[in-house]
Amino acid sequence: MVPMRRARAMHMAMTIITTTVITTVTAMKTTMNIDQLALLQLLQLTSPSLPIGGFSWSQGLETAIDKSWLKNESDLSQWLQGVAEHSFVWQEWPLLSRLYQGFEAGDAQGVVYWNAYSLALRETAELRQEDVQMGAALLRLMRDLQLEAACQWQQTETSYVAAFAMAATARNVPLDAACSGLLWAWLENQIAAALKAFPMGQTAGQRVFQHLVNLIPDWYQQSLQVGDEQIGLSVPGVVMASMQHENQYSRLFRS
Repeated sequence: MVPMRRARAMHMAMTIITTTVITTVTAMKTTMNIDQLALLQLLQLTSPSLPIGGFSWSQGLETAIDKSWLKNESDLSQWLQGVAEHSFVWQEWPLLSRLYQGFEAGDAQGVVYWNAYSLALRETAELRQEDVQMGAALLRLMRDLQLEAACQWQQTETSYVAAFAMAATARNVPLDAACSGLLWAWLENQIAAALKAFPMGQTAGQRVFQHLVNLIPDWYQQSLQVGDEQIGLSVPGVVMASMQHENQYSRLFRS
């Protein structure tokens, strides 16, 4: 009897452990529901060929490479991971979320507020210029494509993340997919800039991408916990690189 009870207890314990593990793994996974048309619209919105000039900006990365802050694939991976983990979790995704919800709800006052807030968070002249010019280019494209929200937009200056949120809501792209797309477009552009700025092969660039893309679901979950008053986090390395880039003697990129 004792061995039978012990075996039964062990079976129950294993069942509980197995159930707990399965539940935990399921909770950690991020399920994204997006239909085919919305997915195609998101792919268009994040395409490197989108005529908004994203390829001409490096956000200080060129200076970081020129000054030998970054010397190899590992350095690049750590730099991009640090920027993405801090900037997107605490700033870009929360901003996109507020703007997306504002456009979706027709909250014009809220959208204007968060657009101005986004612009105010750009800490150097080049970073602000990049944000405004890419926002204006995306807004102009959406007007050419006859998006009603873009045609009705009256703000003098438009943050890129505000224009991105406008396009995503107009095209029925789900918020979580839009957030992933925003980071993907940034990461794609940063890796492309790095490949031009120092000798690193395309396969190395894809290794960096593959490493970072696996971290995105956890980062996104963290960003959902950021409150309104917490939005905005300085990344000093990027700020210093951006400021020094303004006076860099030889450069390929505008930031």
